[in-house]
Amino acid sequence: MKLRLTILMSICSMFAFSQGKTGVSSIWQSDKGEGTYQNPILYADYSDPDAIRVGDDYYLIASSFNKVPGLPILHSKDLVNWKLIGYALNKLVPYNHFKTVQHGNGVWAPAIRYHNNEFYIYYPDPDFGIYLVKAKSINGPWSEPLLVQEGKGLIDPCPFWDDNGKAYLVHAFAGSRAGIKSILVIKEMNAAGNQIIGGGQIVYDGHKDDPTIEGPKMYKRNGYYYLFAPAGGVSTGWQTVLRSKTVFGPYERRVVMDQGQSAINGPHQGAWLTTPQGENWFLHFQDKGAYGRIVHLQPMVWKNDWPIIGGYKGDATKGEPVERYKKPGMTSKTAITGLPDSDEFNSRSLGLQWQWQANPEPWWQFMTGSAVRLFSNPIPDSLKNKWLVPSLLLQKIPAPQFQVITKMQFHLSKEGEQAGLLLFGTDYFYISAEKRSNGLYISFNSCIDAINGKKEQSFELIKAEQETIYFKMVMTEGAKCRFGYSLDGSNYKLVDGFFQAKQGKWVGASIGLFCTATKGTNDAGYVDVDWFRFEPHAE
Repeated sequence: MKLRLTILMSICSMFAFSQGKTGVSSIWQSDKGEGTYQNPILYADYSDPDAIRVGDDYYLIASSFNKVPGLPILHSKDLVNWKLIGYALNKLVPYNHFKTVQHGNGVWAPAIRYHNNEFYIYYPDPDFGIYLVKAKSINGPWSEPLLVQEGKGLIDPCPFWDDNGKAYLVHAFAGSRAGIKSILVIKEMNAAGNQIIGGGQIVYDGHKDDPTIEGPKMYKRNGYYYLFAPAGGVSTGWQTVLRSKTVFGPYERRVVMDQGQSAINGPHQGAWLTTPQGENWFLHFQDKGAYGRIVHLQPMVWKNDWPIIGGYKGDATKGEPVERYKKPGMTSKTAITGLPDSDEFNSRSLGLQWQWQANPEPWWQFMTGSAVRLFSNPIPDSLKNKWLVPSLLLQKIPAPQFQVITKMQFHLSKEGEQAGLLLFGTDYFYISAEKRSNGLYISFNSCIDAINGKKEQSFELIKAEQETIYFKMVMTEGAKCRFGYSLDGSNYKLVDGFFQAKQGKWVGASIGLFCTATKGTNDAGYVDVDWFRFEPHAE
């Protein structure tokens, strides 16, 4: 592959850094500031969202799979503006199992509820069973994960406490582990919600009308028990609702939202919420490939004790997603906020947007007060590429198009040490500097079909005669990207051509940093990353 280099003057001075003093992202904002919002409300990979309201506050959680920390927690006052406030899992259990990268495993679709003045989160690990973590405050501390029911293939649990104090758990099955799928079961729990009583009962078989039904959420209204459950597959499915006068059925069925004539595919899997003013809303995700499973907010109404989600006309019994709508009614004006993306690395800890690929070692990174220092972590000879490297420091793609620039100071001491800016998925691309016997070299690197062990391709760009280097990645619509570098922070040389970002396993692509080595040492080199800034993209 022949690469031509072009020179592009940096235009970053034209824009404020993303999430500057205002805390509002400059690259994606759902709140239009005049009483309406634009979907998605979260243009980031918060897969399988569940949410609750406690008083005037809304809390949202999502799947996090093998990422650490796990189980992200977001807060909102108006269902449109969300802020990432923390995680319920600082590490994944079993701890040693998740010290190695487990793509697509770990924390699947969770559920959050507020009961007896405590927050309960139930999450499934498809290889181990259903776990419970609790906290008195949404900010923690969260209890250590308790295995409520052991077993392979038990997924998508949701608790429900009835008016008489009895507790239940509804869940689905992963065919890849359990050998069965497309059914929902309800099991009785003890009142504390930490132990299953009995074997449970099938309450719905979706093979005929709702293949791959999963992700059930259980509610009660007007004497009916409701199961909100997505079916038909992540990218092509619809939202089914089941109702019954008794917990164990029989349940009636109705599709209450599908794509219809909209451009929003697979609209399902989420949470029904009511505002203090009595409005009904529904959160769900849309599969956008490399961008991940992004989150939408839909209006919802009740007719004849059945919900209709999204926009609809006349006597319709189901709706379709809306792209723009009036914001939920609030008693007071709420501030426009946004998810974190840029990081100046001036605090004592990493920004909440950053996650590792596995349970981290304590020496992988340190905050210096003005930078984040990443020490080189050796890659075992058995690994052909970076797909299974645990020490990748990554975050979600935060918008459909943007550019990101990072300033790095290289202190690599051993031949084969390498650090750079990475766009990561089943295919991945990065621009880096590598220590060789005769100096530091900048190169562009790609790995196509990394998930299947294919080797990286590297294209040398230039020998660097200095330790400070700026790296850039530009992403355009359709998740196409290109990379470049600068030695002065103003003049950038871009690698010719665009490269297609690819999703990971059950997750979108991610972007971030790495520092690796080809062999171990007792005194590793490092890179100091001064800052990592997202900006609007302009040609």
